[in-house]
Amino acid sequence: MNALPAFLKAKKYKKIKFKFLKTQHLLIKVKVNGVAGNFILDTGASNTCIGFECIEKYNLNAVHHTNVAASASSTTIPTKIAKDNCLQLGSWKQLSSVFILFDLSHVNEALSQQKIKPVDGIIGADVLLKGNAIIDYPNQYLYLK
Repeated sequence: MNALPAFLKAKKYKKIKFKFLKTQHLLIKVKVNGVAGNFILDTGASNTCIGFECIEKYNLNAVHHTNVAASASSTTIPTKIAKDNCLQLGSWKQLSSVFILFDLSHVNEALSQQKIKPVDGIIGADVLLKGNAIIDYPNQYLYLK
């Protein structure tokens, strides 16, 4: 028997299911400002990001951002920023969430080549650190406090 779920529940962690895509990315369902979407859970991403094409879907107040995003391929990408949003993963909520907005078409193009549906964004280390994240890979659960 796996004692981890009971231990984390006693420590007030919330349990959120994720699934592995055939690319080995972790797909997680989230709500942004009450609207559901699919995101990639990415421990290597510094910030939680949403694609430009989802600004209206999630009712984001996007403003120009002077910083650029950098990918693992060292490509720099222009960004916008959206502050004061509600992020929900399962029953875990973070009010006043900040999202970096940028063109996710390169990510979704790579997924579509594998016949995987597009994602709206990426959950990054900012959320994982805030929630004291524990990832249970064998059972496919993310725990946030």
